[in-house]
Amino acid sequence: MKPKRTPFRDSKKSAGENRPAAGVDRDSRKTSGRGRPAGHANASGEGGDAPLAKPAPRRRPGPPPIGRANRGQIARNGKPVAEARPERLQKILAQAGVGSRREMEEWIAAGKITVNGEVAKIGQSVVPTDKVKIGGRLINIRFTGNARPPRVLMYHKPEGEIVSRDDPDGRPSVFAALPRIRGGRWITVGRLDFNTSGLLLFTTSGELANKLMHPSSELVREYAVRVLGELTPEAQKQLLEGVELEDGKASFASLEDAGGEGANRWVRVTLFEGRNREVRRMFEAVGCTVSRLIRVRYGPFVLPPQLKRGRCRELSEAEVKELLKQLRPVAPGSRTDE
Repeated sequence: MKPKRTPFRDSKKSAGENRPAAGVDRDSRKTSGRGRPAGHANASGEGGDAPLAKPAPRRRPGPPPIGRANRGQIARNGKPVAEARPERLQKILAQAGVGSRREMEEWIAAGKITVNGEVAKIGQSVVPTDKVKIGGRLINIRFTGNARPPRVLMYHKPEGEIVSRDDPDGRPSVFAALPRIRGGRWITVGRLDFNTSGLLLFTTSGELANKLMHPSSELVREYAVRVLGELTPEAQKQLLEGVELEDGKASFASLEDAGGEGANRWVRVTLFEGRNREVRRMFEAVGCTVSRLIRVRYGPFVLPPQLKRGRCRELSEAEVKELLKQLRPVAPGSRTDE
């Protein structure tokens, strides 16, 4: 069955159907009388056929903006922020885990950091209510008096990993094995060579990292060393008294025989500093070659036997607080480049 077709409309008739019979009075909305629009009712209700327009409903005020940047002098619990002594900007940023003090000083000198909208200066002090930004991003600054203790990790570094986030050669990085954190980053406490394994410490606090590395803390580093070559008593005495290196004299605090047969012998050594490739260079200075190097202790931290290579263990808050009590205070402005 064929569908019923709709007949064409009369163009003349349809063109006039929708037009008003009379022209529109474009001046009908002009005001009349005492400034009232035409057709608007007067005070007695006469003189207009249009109802009174209802006022627009008033919106409820929304909740106040939240976040540290909008609280000002008010803390999260609604109470005033406790008074805090101003502290150096680079120190506060290091405590927040943004980077080391040296890196923060370099960023301040480069104009990358602002405080309350103004470019920061070297040596500038801040308080908890200041707004600190790096590259336009607001940083949650932490003061020692009201901050939680920093996080600390013990990591069993295997050989073949580099202690750096950026490597032009694309070698594996120790940071790939660490847990991710928000609002900060992991900072290494010292370094280990690409071919060195053993205990490596990380923390979220640049201030704590500086204390752990600084010579004034007198934290011992202990290594298990496999030596290729004859380590004579004269060479051992020289290593304990000190050998001359390119960057100054260096010596072991202790040196003990740990066994072994043939050309390879194991020894245990301790020292109180951590220069670049220091242990290897010291043995090379007495005619021996290090074929294996493992760090087994760093201060109060001992490499746990059950901690497998490539794995990490985080310290509890109680352990971190105890560590902070044991550390000696570092002189203001002091730092280490280990």
